[in-house]
Amino acid sequence: MRLFSLGTQKFLQSVKKLIQTLKNIWSIEELRGKILTTLVLVFIYRLGSHIVLPGLDPKLIDLSGAKSGALGLIDAFAGGAFSQASIFALGIMPYISASIFMQLMTILVPQMQKIQKEGDSGRKKINQWTRYLTVAVTVVQAGAYVAYLRQVNGNALVASYASYFWLSTTIVLTAGTLFVMWLGERITDKGLGNGTSLIIMVGILARLPQSLAQEWTAKANRGGGGILLYVIEIAILIAIIMGLIVLVQGVRKIPVNYAKQIVGNRQFGGARQFLPLKVNGAGVMPIIFAQAIMFLPTLISYTDFENKDGIAKIFADPKDGWHMFIYAVIVIGFTFLYTALIFNPKQIADDLKRNNGFIPGVKPGQPTADYIGSVMDRITLPGAVLLAIVGILPGFAQRLGVTQGFASFFGGTSLLIMVGVILDTLQQIETQLLMRQYDGLMKTGRIQGRQTASPVSL
Repeated sequence: MRLFSLGTQKFLQSVKKLIQTLKNIWSIEELRGKILTTLVLVFIYRLGSHIVLPGLDPKLIDLSGAKSGALGLIDAFAGGAFSQASIFALGIMPYISASIFMQLMTILVPQMQKIQKEGDSGRKKINQWTRYLTVAVTVVQAGAYVAYLRQVNGNALVASYASYFWLSTTIVLTAGTLFVMWLGERITDKGLGNGTSLIIMVGILARLPQSLAQEWTAKANRGGGGILLYVIEIAILIAIIMGLIVLVQGVRKIPVNYAKQIVGNRQFGGARQFLPLKVNGAGVMPIIFAQAIMFLPTLISYTDFENKDGIAKIFADPKDGWHMFIYAVIVIGFTFLYTALIFNPKQIADDLKRNNGFIPGVKPGQPTADYIGSVMDRITLPGAVLLAIVGILPGFAQRLGVTQGFASFFGGTSLLIMVGVILDTLQQIETQLLMRQYDGLMKTGRIQGRQTASPVSL
């Protein structure tokens, strides 16, 4: 009885602290304005996701096949707009594709590296090129989407509008993607930040209520035992989310000392700091690349994988054991590859040397770069293995009887993006509170967000 009383008191104290934190958040005018701006822009995005393309009969639209398989990822990122033939059907994906391409170019092409190092003017130039590339990618994808609509749901096309459908749909989809891109930039500038990531997260979360309802219906039809399984699934999902938070925030801290400098009567340096190396430095990119490779064979046709045999079925069925094995190997390989592309230990070593910093017991220069590189290689292996496990968890969930929609939230791209973006948003709010001498969102410790707000660091 006493333990129950203590538990109740702690729960009430936590509720009171939460209410006080919400009051503190609302009392800050700037933060309140950012939250309201973000909510309004997100509402506009979700509203546009339900506006059907001109020339289609909403009552006849049936794109249920786009909710799974190769197109399921696009539909998830677009918040279901792809399967609803919405004006935002392509969502923010063309911009993400263009951003990934430009990021790789700045790593692989020396001329692009020079432009990026020009500072703010260089970044503006690259951002402008990214927007132009987004338009080109959107036009190509819009044409493919029109062909897809005609093939799988041609009966929804209004006959009198058929001759204009390709041109109008291409224009509308391109304008829709650019508008979504603009909304993301407004959220970044005027809202809580990380606008592109927030839009993707909102699109993914929009499918959660429907997935929960479908899973509840499936389990309720099985009787009392099914309800117990549903509760167990929710508990497992919470445990997976907690583990994923540890993976996203996990870092290996390398101690760094800075030499003392005396200028006049003032002393600079001499402090001991840490160089944080993220266990999951590649973020969600290896899973996205792996999904693109695994889905590539299935893009040849739109037939259901249940009608396929052999290799085609292995690549199309996420529940297949060989599919999960190949998928995990690709994720691990791409994790090392992408980490090697974005992580430059030589540059870090040069920056430390330039700022009179050194790692105790390691000589400055190339030995420091070699040491940082070796540490990163060691922590990347467990990070890659854990990332591969996260990637194949939805397949395991489906094998255990979880519905496909709900299983997608047990891991993979959807859950990684959700956890990463929520942590970033909480960090933004906590920073605003601490700047005004309020308590943060947590009594101890700090919420660690990602180091960049780039859309490709999802």
